[in-house]
Amino acid sequence: STRFGEPVADVIAERLPVSTYFGLLTFLLTYAVCIPLGVFKAVRHNTLPDDLSSILIFVGYAVPGYALGSLLLLFFSVKLDWLPMGGLTSEGFDDLSLWAQLKDLSAHTFQPLCCYLIGGFAFVTMLMKNHLMDNLSADYVRTAMAKGVSFRNAVRKHALRNSLVPLATNVGHQVTLFVTGSFLIETIFDIDGFGLLGFNSVIDRDYPVVMGVLTLSATLMLLGNVLSDALVAFADPRVRFE
Repeated sequence: STRFGEPVADVIAERLPVSTYFGLLTFLLTYAVCIPLGVFKAVRHNTLPDDLSSILIFVGYAVPGYALGSLLLLFFSVKLDWLPMGGLTSEGFDDLSLWAQLKDLSAHTFQPLCCYLIGGFAFVTMLMKNHLMDNLSADYVRTAMAKGVSFRNAVRKHALRNSLVPLATNVGHQVTLFVTGSFLIETIFDIDGFGLLGFNSVIDRDYPVVMGVLTLSATLMLLGNVLSDALVAFADPRVRFE
């Protein structure tokens, strides 16, 4: 690295855990919350809970993550002084007890995590809802219910599995986000992660680091596509590797 005077691998390795931490949390929370929420919205379509949740989802989708970050900092950190202004940990973090470390890490994680989640929540939830509704209106589901299968079992055993296929194809993109992160969010919250490293390397013309960042991002994208194909084969019984 022409900027840090260190091997590119060491420069990237120092910042990779931070972006991986936020990327993994974002991935797990997005799918753990949005899949059940999408199912709920599909089976309760055109009801009051569906309409209210849709309003909240689309309002959240319309707000960029970096804009939400500025608002959260202004409200929770400046006005109320409840949460720290930025960074991942406080000074003297290593001297704290385990419980105090968890509290400190959670306080620093909450605001950036909300910014990472806000866009993906709307996309995954509506993707799940729309595909499940399409499958619920398909002939094979209506035939199963005509033969005596309950609506709950028709959703759980037939329609839900087919509706997970589009979500499986999106996993590859999410894996790339594990490390790339968002340089805007990392800048706002003073998080020294992978995304900010790539952005600063371009600005400073640190070409060895730029090449390292691009190589790692491309490798992760390829691995994500392979993982997506494997998950599609698992979710869709019509797809098998020969």
